[in-house]
Amino acid sequence: MNKVKCECGHVNPHGTIFCEACGKSFEETDTQGLLDMRYEGSARRSQTYNKTFIDSIWNFFSSVKVGVWLIIITLLASALGTLFPQEIYIPQNMPPGDFYEQEYGALGKIYYELGFNNLYGSWWYMILVASIAISLVICSLDRVVPLYKALKKQGVKRNESFLRRQRLFAEGNVDTPESTDTWVKALKKKHYHVRVEDGNILAEKGRFSRWGPYVNHIGLIIFLIGAMLRFFPGMYIDDVLWLRDGETKVIPGTDGKYYLENKQFIKEVYDEEDNFTVGMGMAKNFQADVVLYERVDKVVPGTKPELKMIKEQEVRVNEPLKFEGFALYQTNYKLNEFYEMTFKLVEKNTKKDYGSVVINLENPEKSYDLGNGYKVEIMSYFPNFYFDEEGNPNTRNRLPDNPAFIFKMFSPEVPDGEVSFVGIQSNAEPFGENKFRMAFKDLKTRNATGLTVRLDRTIGVIIAGGILFMLGVIQGMYWNHRRIWIQRNEKGIIMVAAHTNKNWYGLKREIETMFKGTVLPIPNDNLENVK
Repeated sequence: MNKVKCECGHVNPHGTIFCEACGKSFEETDTQGLLDMRYEGSARRSQTYNKTFIDSIWNFFSSVKVGVWLIIITLLASALGTLFPQEIYIPQNMPPGDFYEQEYGALGKIYYELGFNNLYGSWWYMILVASIAISLVICSLDRVVPLYKALKKQGVKRNESFLRRQRLFAEGNVDTPESTDTWVKALKKKHYHVRVEDGNILAEKGRFSRWGPYVNHIGLIIFLIGAMLRFFPGMYIDDVLWLRDGETKVIPGTDGKYYLENKQFIKEVYDEEDNFTVGMGMAKNFQADVVLYERVDKVVPGTKPELKMIKEQEVRVNEPLKFEGFALYQTNYKLNEFYEMTFKLVEKNTKKDYGSVVINLENPEKSYDLGNGYKVEIMSYFPNFYFDEEGNPNTRNRLPDNPAFIFKMFSPEVPDGEVSFVGIQSNAEPFGENKFRMAFKDLKTRNATGLTVRLDRTIGVIIAGGILFMLGVIQGMYWNHRRIWIQRNEKGIIMVAAHTNKNWYGLKREIETMFKGTVLPIPNDNLENVK
């Protein structure tokens, strides 16, 4: 597109409203009223180019309305994500779909089906966040680049129409001669940067405040980048690690390099000796005595790791175990979880005991040989037993909260075996009367600790973005860009015009103070005349 050359000789980009150097308007049909000074009349790409597909994308994201709507939609989606707990924070003892439907009914089921259970990691939520960042970048570039160029190229002497169409303007004949040095001195006293050219004056201060919104945008962009980095592997981890007493597991997010052993979980409560009668029986302390190991051999699936102890620590609330940027917090626990159940094979009539079987509820064996022809097999195991809608035995999850078994008992007397259903306070014979039965003998329990595994390598980026955002807010809020033009035309008339991006009253009062005792006319507010 052709550039626009002004009569002053300055060449302006296509789409410029008035000359960047002298201020002469290029819009012949609009010679009255106040000038639109928002972007110094400079040409913005979104208002100049509209031919290619790239132009369409640029123009779409450069719209402030589009940016506002993207923010509103993202805020609404974020609010819906807090309606129910995210999947990472719900109990892991049942499928997520069942949990949401059981706890919150039909609304919970819809919530799960629409994917709000993992909202903040979903692809469409990431697209919304990325769209806001793109909108901020394009909005800023579309405005800050032409604004910077226009302010940098502005001349001292301005077209008379430019001065007359400023909000603050005054003109008058001066009979008494007065040196421009007097005016310059008054302006500099108020910390204005003054340029003088052929007796014309341009006084300016606070230009840096014009960049406040764009510093603000940069801070937001950095903040959003930090938020999106959380979904890259190794940048952010917020997981839960459950460990039973004596159990050793790999720590999530460490790629099999670090392991943790729970030697013992301890819970202490207030008693009479603590002189704490109000909270008697309340938790005084709960901690996990853990050992951190590092794997020293190569990670090969299916092989037993060779571990090297790093350190031991008592992990309590607000006293996490820290290593390599990771932090393990004590956040949950479970007392007296079923661990081992012991049953004995008994002849029903004689009560004779033919041996015992010890069943590890986490990893039970399929068959137990008692010798002398007596054997017990586990046909089915239900760790958390319940009857489904069809009346069949089933399990809610793999946690042994309500274990039940279907045993098949073999003996010399009944070589084909007998079937028995055994659960807590339940012992049924589904296929008729049996000669033998499995009788409960003993139960062992153990405690479990729930540790939150957290790694956040994005916090520095997020903090930097937040600080930059606040600096931009302060920069644009507490300072303002003020300019004063003083020049004499060929007829000897002195014209004074002024502009600011905000606080017009303050600028007017400042001019009155500076020009007091001089021959310069005090500008009037032309906005009242326009109205």
